[in-house]
Amino acid sequence: MGEFLTDVQTLREQARQHIELGPITSAYGADRERVVSVLNEALATELVCVLRYKRHYYMASGLSSSGAVAEFMQHANEEMGHADLIAARIVQLRGEPDFNPDVLTKRSHAEYVEGQNLTDMLREDLVAERVAIASYEEMIRWLGDKDPTTRRMLEGILEIEEQHAEDLLNLLVDPG
Repeated sequence: MGEFLTDVQTLREQARQHIELGPITSAYGADRERVVSVLNEALATELVCVLRYKRHYYMASGLSSSGAVAEFMQHANEEMGHADLIAARIVQLRGEPDFNPDVLTKRSHAEYVEGQNLTDMLREDLVAERVAIASYEEMIRWLGDKDPTTRRMLEGILEIEEQHAEDLLNLLVDPG
């Protein structure tokens, strides 16, 4: 059993090396700078989605769309929670989360489409969720076992994005 595990003394010595990296140890298997870059793209995607959902919340409020309006605000809040998780992980990885509004839509995987009516809004939000789902699935596969903490975080976000897509699909079928 012990043949593949590092002995305790070596673990202790390695932990003292590069202490300025905090949680990043020699066992970290991913390209940390590339992971931070990819996470900044995910952060931009989440922030663009927050803004789109907020617009849809306020623009749909005058329509007979109480179910959709409630979903828009709930999704906006959950997307903001995802952004917070991603930003915190970027900092853990000794990177800097990029909240620069001038580049958010350039880095975001999802588009910011306003929509002309409730059906357009729901459809655009569903498209954005599908983009996010595909992006997160790809990131998770790319990370594999090289960064299990980031992978698990993304898997949790992916689960919520899939729920959002299901919610939106149901609203498209019955928006009232």
